[in-house]
Amino acid sequence: MINKIYKSALITGAGNGIGYETLKRFLKEKIKVYALDKNVKKLKILQKKFKFNIIELDLIDTNKLYKELSKLKIDILLANAGIGRGAEGILKASRDDIGISTKINIESCLHTLKAVVPKMVKNRKGHIVLMGSLAGLYPQISTVYGGQKGAIHRIAQSLRVELSGSRVKVTEICPGRTKTNFAKAAFEDKTKAKKFMSGFTLLEAKDIADTIMFALSTRWRSNISTIEISGTEQSPGGVPIYAVKDPILSGNAKNYLGIK
Repeated sequence: MINKIYKSALITGAGNGIGYETLKRFLKEKIKVYALDKNVKKLKILQKKFKFNIIELDLIDTNKLYKELSKLKIDILLANAGIGRGAEGILKASRDDIGISTKINIESCLHTLKAVVPKMVKNRKGHIVLMGSLAGLYPQISTVYGGQKGAIHRIAQSLRVELSGSRVKVTEICPGRTKTNFAKAAFEDKTKAKKFMSGFTLLEAKDIADTIMFALSTRWRSNISTIEISGTEQSPGGVPIYAVKDPILSGNAKNYLGIK
């Protein structure tokens, strides 16, 4: 159960996956929610059953971002919006992959914080949840995406220091591979996308939503800083355990890592 002092929330990337699953949890707890996404099809369907506010917005549009978000008064920010373009690494990423993913994964997060956090500080109440990744904590081949999520990790740490004494909490959620639309956007090749997400049991969006709800349930005097969540068949870095345990002898690991 969410701490009772929180009455309202903004979720970015609310139209699918983790954001959408968390939105449903918030609504069941009677939280006033602003659900933001550039694709609001699923949100409009859900709005027929629950009362909440939809903000149709592409976070790349910085001017509109500030116009829409600066007027909000919220207690919870779930900065969930993200994109996996460039996940194959710097050698295979296009210039557009790097540019667009940097704008969404880093810049829009910072602009969202700038737009909504000052009111939280003024009201001396709030909880910011940033969506990181195991790819941002452990070295992988994903230089672009992992580097961007590494930046989110440092933003979360620094923000926690900056807001010390304000009673505004900061939590970073770092999931491993999760059954969402991430891989479809990250890999142009459908075969690669399927391979990336196969071979072990994936996390599901509801698992991450459970974790978010737990972080938001804590009393005012405690702050959960960083949560790593991986599937039971994923190593701490988020890759299949068999690929880590025996990378030389295991044929499966060779296939997974692309070694001939």
